[in-house]
Amino acid sequence: MSIFSQIIAGEIPCYKIAETESCYAFLDISPLAKGHVLVIPKKEVDYYFDIEEDLFNELNMFSKSIAAAMKLAIPCQRIGVAIIGLEVPHAHIHLVPIDNVSDIDFSRPKLHLPPEEMQKIATAIIDKL
Repeated sequence: MSIFSQIIAGEIPCYKIAETESCYAFLDISPLAKGHVLVIPKKEVDYYFDIEEDLFNELNMFSKSIAAAMKLAIPCQRIGVAIIGLEVPHAHIHLVPIDNVSDIDFSRPKLHLPPEEMQKIATAIIDKL
């Protein structure tokens, strides 16, 4: 069971943004930027392009709605999108508030935000959904 499946099951706490019957969105605990969200299918699929078509489309439309809320809640030029697929064997989409291309460089040091700030960010995004 992946760490993301454990988050969905409530075994590991997270800052949940939203969920549907098939998809789940939560703040990355080691974000590149304030408001960095991970969007995942609830069904554990390792490789993004192995997701069956209906779920693939639903996941991307769900991501679009989360990105729209993020754009309203977090000051930034855009919401950057990255799908890397190597760090956790559970397909996921990174949604990252960005102002420059370098803002989505995964070799950059990650932020370490206090729980109160993480909750404030999550609430701001949730309020825009």
